[in-house]
Amino acid sequence: MEAIIFCGIQATGKSTFYQQHFFSTHVRISLDLLKTRNREDVFLAACFSTLQKFVADNTNLLKAERAKYIQQARQHKYKVTGYYFRSDLEEAIKRNSFRTGKACIPEKGIRGAYKRLELPSIEEGFDELYYVTIENNRFSIKNWKDEV
Repeated sequence: MEAIIFCGIQATGKSTFYQQHFFSTHVRISLDLLKTRNREDVFLAACFSTLQKFVADNTNLLKAERAKYIQQARQHKYKVTGYYFRSDLEEAIKRNSFRTGKACIPEKGIRGAYKRLELPSIEEGFDELYYVTIENNRFSIKNWKDEV
């Protein structure tokens, strides 16, 4: 089984990437959708008890936030794959400006997330780690090299 953990500030393409690459194969665990950590925990438990593949589609900015998913996935013998989405602040703010309603994040929220971002590393417990960029509205996926 596989646990995929996304990492990156808002408006870097995480949910769109999920839709394009994992919609048909993995359950989406997202606080945008579930709203509370309790609901998230219920969904995670269901995935583990049914051996369902899942994607943690949150910002997961901090190592400690990612550790929750990694530790639980390891306990359940899941392969753990990470995807870091290039978090260029100005590009994210620009993409966010095209959002409407609740999907549009206040700029100060994006800037705050950017300041808190801790880059992931394979040493956190990932089996694989990738670097994702958006160029001309297309995703590019590269192996992680402990540098950005």
